Amino acid sequence: MYIIIACLLLIAQVSIAQLIPLATYQQHYQLPIGAKKSPIKVDGNLDEAAWSIPIGAEHFWMKFPTDDTFAKSNTTVKMCYDETNIYFAITVQDVKPYIGQSLKRDSRIRENDGVSIILDPINKKTNGYYFSVTAYNVQADDVMGGGDDDLTFSWDAKWYSATKHYEKFYTIEIAIPFKAIRYNDHNTTWGINFIRSNKKANEFNTWTRIPVNFRGTNIGYLGALKWDKAPPNNGKNMVLIPYLNQSTSTNNVANTPLQATLNAGLDAKIALTNALNVDLTINPDFSQVEVDRQVTNLSRFSIFFPERRNFFLENSDLYSNFGIEPIRPFYSRTIGLDAAGNSVPIIAGVRVSGNVTNKMRIGLLNMHTKATTNYAAQNYTAATVQQQVLKRSVIKTYFLNRTAFYTKKNKKENELDAYGRNAGAELSYSNNSGTNAAWLGVHHAIKPTINNRNNYFNYGTEYSTRTFNALVNVDHVGVNYYTDMGFVERISSFFGNTDSVVRNGFKSAYSEVSYSIFPKHSQRINQHRITLENFYVLNTNNTFNEWNTELRYNINFKHASTIQVAIEHNSIALQVPLAFTKGIPLPVATYNYAQVRASYESDNRKNFVYGLGIRSGTFYNGTYTQYNGKVILRKQPKYTVELIGEFNQVTLPQPYTSANLLLIAPRIEVNFTNNLFWTTFIQYNTQRNNLNFNSRLQWRYKPASDLFVVYTDNYFTDPLFRNKNRALVLKANYWLNL
Repeated sequence: MYIIIACLLLIAQVSIAQLIPLATYQQHYQLPIGAKKSPIKVDGNLDEAAWSIPIGAEHFWMKFPTDDTFAKSNTTVKMCYDETNIYFAITVQDVKPYIGQSLKRDSRIRENDGVSIILDPINKKTNGYYFSVTAYNVQADDVMGGGDDDLTFSWDAKWYSATKHYEKFYTIEIAIPFKAIRYNDHNTTWGINFIRSNKKANEFNTWTRIPVNFRGTNIGYLGALKWDKAPPNNGKNMVLIPYLNQSTSTNNVANTPLQATLNAGLDAKIALTNALNVDLTINPDFSQVEVDRQVTNLSRFSIFFPERRNFFLENSDLYSNFGIEPIRPFYSRTIGLDAAGNSVPIIAGVRVSGNVTNKMRIGLLNMHTKATTNYAAQNYTAATVQQQVLKRSVIKTYFLNRTAFYTKKNKKENELDAYGRNAGAELSYSNNSGTNAAWLGVHHAIKPTINNRNNYFNYGTEYSTRTFNALVNVDHVGVNYYTDMGFVERISSFFGNTDSVVRNGFKSAYSEVSYSIFPKHSQRINQHRITLENFYVLNTNNTFNEWNTELRYNINFKHASTIQVAIEHNSIALQVPLAFTKGIPLPVATYNYAQVRASYESDNRKNFVYGLGIRSGTFYNGTYTQYNGKVILRKQPKYTVELIGEFNQVTLPQPYTSANLLLIAPRIEVNFTNNLFWTTFIQYNTQRNNLNFNSRLQWRYKPASDLFVVYTDNYFTDPLFRNKNRALVLKANYWLNL
């Protein structure tokens, strides 16, 4: 299978059908920008004399569901600047009612009607900035890597926007301060693109033509923003964000009485140059961050939970993209969180990130955590240098270090706990159009008393066109490849139903082949997609470990509903006994089982949305059935009630223990205005014997400045409503530009 796919990748060299070669994109797609001639008030009314300039961007391309025609409705953009800001005046042809699923900041543009701006001030296709505004003036912003990765909306900047609604169109007026972005003030050509989300019509448009198999945010397909002279130097730029936190909590499991604490801390952002930034944090607090979404885990390994703390997410691609998911040398949740997701106090941290030249990015992070009853104080360092080569390829190196500081109260129990270090290098290749990609990585772990089987190698290749995609990735992980600051999913297995962990190195090969069909004359269907996945794992001695195969079929309808059906086969040679609940674990043996699944999701633009799913089949030496569903009720854009439920029934023969596992997660969101939000999230999880209640009120009283009130309560599900712990937090921060 892998030889056949590799041959296909080498043979298939047909380029994406496009009118303009990518090498000359910025010669064809060009926008001039000049200094404004009169004052601009950002109020959505485009009546200032400054906007009498000619239209800049217009004649957008259709991006989804097809990429071979112009957009059906018009979008136009005008631009100018002064010594402080870049200004945008956007006119969008549309009629009410607009799709606006939320008024909450950082709502994804693909879920709303609105427009996004992509900026690459360095114009080297390595990183950039994303700004979006919905028809209801909901802002979202992020920093972007050079790949086709999804946005995290972890980065916040202070910028300004306003919208105005008319009978047949709406307008968006935007001012982005030069201080909000990093750029070389000698560079007079920036990369730029615009995305129009016409959610009502289930369409997405882009100013430049982007193949349908890539995201609209792909910075390889940017046009050129041509400055009439060098953009203004943004000068000295410093931001201080102090916070004050009042917390009242109790922990009945640990017999901790009700106690109140007062905390204060500071974040700072300092521009070393126009393109290089320093972030400082002192006694950071993440109490306002939304809790993890719980899942039912029927695998043999730990679950990879996404990072939600903003400090670690900004410029995270510099550190977190080494390896391939789920084998990551760097995983920021190892800093300031224990294995159960509980907070470990962070004393301070510093991060330097950005461009030192047009083709070189660097990242340096250092954080120190406080000692607790169960953990010694720790120091964490992460450093990386990334050099662009060729057009869109990168050579990346990194070094990671964790060092523990033990005292009499925190004695070292294991020699391996003293420190952990990792180093590695990767080459990520992409041709100019992004259709061909390849990667090669060499990674090394350093631990006390360990000097062998401590490496990780990965390599792979991918070929992508509008209709065909093929990917192969191979990993070799040594049993002693420790990642104290990372995450390797398969290397540790839980022994039976105990907390004992057994380590095993492995070799794995993953392949994925998919083919898409875009019916031109169908009145109902946008896309058919067939996908075949294979995942094959060997132990380090080349004996069999696991083989998973899945064949999947997706249909995307024009009215935005989706259907998916799949069949999968699994063959697993258990290395250690396995138990899903308390009881006798399954013995070491080879198990073969197969399952089928089907799901349907209705039109997600509506005020009433529902989804249904079922999975059924054999499971190890028994059977397994899963029912899942969701219901969403909205009154756009202010009110949303969402209910997600999942029931898993595992039936095993005697003497092994069967299990019925229930997960119910209702969520209520109320957006009073664009600056005042209330979210309540409840999670009932019988597998974790936990009922979590989390309610958060956020008031953005000034741009980038917030007041939070957060209430969290945890109970047992058995015995039901026996309290574990609860906390009430009041937090305020303030964004101060110096």
